[in-house]
Amino acid sequence: MSVISGYLGAGKTTFINQLLAGDHGLSLMVLVNDFGAVNIDAALLASKDDDTIALTNGCVCCTMGSDLYLALGDALDRRPRPDHLIVEASGVADPSRIANAARAEPDMRYAGIVTLVDGQEFDGLAHDPLIGPQVRDQVARADLVVMTKQVSDKLETRLNELTNAPILRNPDSAAVLELVLSDPVPATALDRVGTHPDYTSWISEKLTNIDKAALHQALTRRPPGLFRVKGCVVDSAGAAWGVQVVGQNIEITPANDAGALALVGIGLRGRVDLAEVEAWWASVIKSDH
Repeated sequence: MSVISGYLGAGKTTFINQLLAGDHGLSLMVLVNDFGAVNIDAALLASKDDDTIALTNGCVCCTMGSDLYLALGDALDRRPRPDHLIVEASGVADPSRIANAARAEPDMRYAGIVTLVDGQEFDGLAHDPLIGPQVRDQVARADLVVMTKQVSDKLETRLNELTNAPILRNPDSAAVLELVLSDPVPATALDRVGTHPDYTSWISEKLTNIDKAALHQALTRRPPGLFRVKGCVVDSAGAAWGVQVVGQNIEITPANDAGALALVGIGLRGRVDLAEVEAWWASVIKSDH
């Protein structure tokens, strides 16, 4: 079993989609523990119900409930058993808690923690007085670190100060995928689990007749503290748009399938005023109707 870790917006779902699409011949099972909905590429979907998605390559993806041990037990009970289990940790989770649960299962071979690092946002996050300890700790606990979005020698040097784990620059290379699926030997000591600040989330399902340009402009002036926003909206013509916001980076791109429309925002409790977020989003909805 591998744990895919990394702070909000580091690219974990994209990375897992690459794992699922890889030409490895393995039966994979993915457990997702996140604030938002599972976002599997449409080309990989075969069917789905409330909490399980069947994939075209014979793999399966499940949303993980509150009890990790039950979810791991479900994976072990499946027949045939998957060749490899991947757990996508929430961006605000301590991956060691998940790893410790896996190590407690005698029938499960623990393969290590892979931490993704967003090169565009890492420096600012690592120096944040509240978020920084958690972001640095996710790197320190990794058995493999993968840089995403923007890589540099300076970033690699910074990461080398936090971990002795291998640091790789290309998250979509075949070599990285092979490393993740070949059960690397864990290097981290996992007995201690970390602490992190308290997070809060906001969700809206009022997502139709949304103008793309107006939405982009609204996201640039979203309430302070709303660091991560993701989901799917529909414009007045019925076209679906995927929304991905991490810090200053805003992407609104065509979505193949709107699925269950929802927009999720995540930020630190105390830095996010949910009433302010609701008022902000109400102004967005009002301007589009």
